[in-house]
Amino acid sequence: MKKTIFITGGAGFIGSHVVRLFVEKYPDYKIINLDALTYAGNLENLKDIQGKPNYIFEHADINDAAKINSLFTQYQPDGVIHLAAESHVDRSITDPNAFIQTNVMGTANLLNAAKHLWGKNAEGKRFYHVSTDEVYGSLGETGFFLETTPYDPQSPYSASKAASDHLVRAYGNTYEMPFVITNCSNNYGPNHFPEKLIPLFINNIKTNKPLPVYGDGKYTRDWLFVKDHARAIDTVFHNGRNGETYNIGGFNEWQNIELVKLLCDKMDEKLGRPAGTSQGLISYIKDRPGHDRRYAIDANKINKELGWYPSVTFEEGLSLTIDWYMENDAWLSNVTSGAYQKYYQEQYK
Repeated sequence: MKKTIFITGGAGFIGSHVVRLFVEKYPDYKIINLDALTYAGNLENLKDIQGKPNYIFEHADINDAAKINSLFTQYQPDGVIHLAAESHVDRSITDPNAFIQTNVMGTANLLNAAKHLWGKNAEGKRFYHVSTDEVYGSLGETGFFLETTPYDPQSPYSASKAASDHLVRAYGNTYEMPFVITNCSNNYGPNHFPEKLIPLFINNIKTNKPLPVYGDGKYTRDWLFVKDHARAIDTVFHNGRNGETYNIGGFNEWQNIELVKLLCDKMDEKLGRPAGTSQGLISYIKDRPGHDRRYAIDANKINKELGWYPSVTFEEGLSLTIDWYMENDAWLSNVTSGAYQKYYQEQYK
């Protein structure tokens, strides 16, 4: 094999798209998917590639340092693409320690294993840390997050991701670890666990359940189609400069309430309902503590240096996403019922 690459969190939403892209695009790479299969890790996301000769799944928790060290020794990876993380802000407010453990200590375990394996002779190696735009805090009505924007995390989730970003840079500085970091805006698309806004609301609209919108609904996010994010990760992994940070975004800002209304209108059209029906399901609920008002990414660096651009508009990507959920009722039913968690036991007895 030309390269052996660990992809952590490869059974999750973004991770599964990255694993599939690398397995199919690079048949001479050995792709090792490391995933703990917590609530958001779903091997059904990768059923179509599980028999590929260059793909291996390892059931591993990045919090288990001994297991991680053993896997590094066994496979001798040339690169790590680190996506495994606790990522839901609401869950971080309820249980911040879980986020600190996985996002900070889990990242340290991977860094230590890579440092031990690669040592000072790390030519051709790369530790790629996937992060979030939330580490930058909150924007006002104008301006964008740059790679040089000072960190100002406002939730336990974003604070834990900021800490892991700092760790990666520190290992690069102290131990000459070859690394790159990307900070990405909100992703959407197929296989998204239905606790996040878009898949949750698609499911609720289908089943005529309320659409709970925080506060006044005017919180603004930059949205990126998940397959475009996977393409960006591929680009940065292979062509990004060591020690650099790249912001990945879609130049695609939407206020939550306007996004929800667009989603309602598209769902009405696809479900054959009278226009405006689904907007009647919108309800405003108490705001989330510490809710950041606006995120917006300036992605000019990755555009100009590496030639990456989003391939679809938001309306196109949203339509593709809705179609996928409409055509994959079994996947959605399994996820919402918890039945998907049986897949591992059935496939890997």
